[in-house]
Amino acid sequence: MYETILLATNGGVASEDAEAHAVDLAASVGATLHVVYVVDEAVTTAYSGDEYVDGAEGPEHGLEEHGRDVLDSVRELAADAGVEVVDEMLYGGPAEAVVQYADDEDADLLVLGTKRRPDEYRSLLGSVTDRVLRLTHRPLTVVKTDVEP
Repeated sequence: MYETILLATNGGVASEDAEAHAVDLAASVGATLHVVYVVDEAVTTAYSGDEYVDGAEGPEHGLEEHGRDVLDSVRELAADAGVEVVDEMLYGGPAEAVVQYADDEDADLLVLGTKRRPDEYRSLLGSVTDRVLRLTHRPLTVVKTDVEP
């Protein structure tokens, strides 16, 4: 049924449950797990970085370092489950980058995490997962994680 499962993760609390779910699902169906972390260009371009002398000390470097740690962590989790992993660090708007990658790789299923929040919060801020839901035509599993208000 699924040959290619795409997990989009930012390494946050909501991603932990999604990561475990995606690895378990890929293991149960023998799918290849594609794992993506997106360096959000809105974060890297919004800050001038005046106090940084070396560009490697700016926010992009920090996000890339965090992204490598997240991808390595999921790769290790998947290896323990015997799941083949392809990982990729993407750059751009998170939702758009995830949807484009899914289309490029012809993903059978996308897996994303989200925090369970009050409706008022969602109506004001939304989320990357909500945007991916609106942009993609592919099947998508949303793994919800409860958070303290």
